Amino acid sequence: MRHNYFAQILALFALILWFGLAACSPNQATESTAAVPAQEGSTPTNPASPADPYASQRQAMVEYQIRARDISNKSVLDAMSAAPRHEFVPADMQDQAYQDHPLPIGYGQTISQPFIVALMTELVDLQPGDRVLEIGTGSGYQAAVLAELTDAVYTIEIIPELADRAQQTFERLGYNQITAKQGDGYFGWEEFGPFDAILVTAAPDHVPQPLVNQLADGGKLVIPIGPPGGYQSLWVLERQGDEILRYNWGGVRFVPFTRQ
Repeated sequence: MRHNYFAQILALFALILWFGLAACSPNQATESTAAVPAQEGSTPTNPASPADPYASQRQAMVEYQIRARDISNKSVLDAMSAAPRHEFVPADMQDQAYQDHPLPIGYGQTISQPFIVALMTELVDLQPGDRVLEIGTGSGYQAAVLAELTDAVYTIEIIPELADRAQQTFERLGYNQITAKQGDGYFGWEEFGPFDAILVTAAPDHVPQPLVNQLADGGKLVIPIGPPGGYQSLWVLERQGDEILRYNWGGVRFVPFTRQ
């Protein structure tokens, strides 16, 4: 009986040792730590990286300020996800770069609210290869969003200091597809027209005829119209042959259109 008792103890110890070795074998460890593939339809996280600490804020801006307000064009949403808005605002306001409001950029000008940038971009319906003109470069952010959609972006800024700053930002970020100049945008940029799209980011009290003349057939002009400090409306003008169709997209508020 005593011999059998010790034999049972030894057998139990050997069994425990075998299970312990099996649990630590290389094959078992590899299987237990294998990555589980994401289920179809799940949403991956997009944490901020050291190279782009604002990535998560930018994605939240797209989801909750833009997509949630019925901007549905995938190319526009992708462009808004790609363009780094924090690079186009003053350094002391970068923590507000992805909030749902305009920000001052100096000289009495502003960088537009992200939703308005997305809306105007969606309204012109840019396709790859389209030629687009922006009147009112400002910080350069709207031009950068357009440059995510086409490689032929032209932009004019009347305030020399803003024009210089935007050009430096384009060069620093590698937006080589943007051609910029300082000048009076009222007359457009006939040298590079006609344009498939024209965006005006300041409000005149009437539609500048030179801009209408530089629209390509099928092209669209998006422009706020109204007096400084008064009621303004966002208009879309579309050229169909010799006819200009006009659509009113409702009330907006932009800085006044400046002339030289």
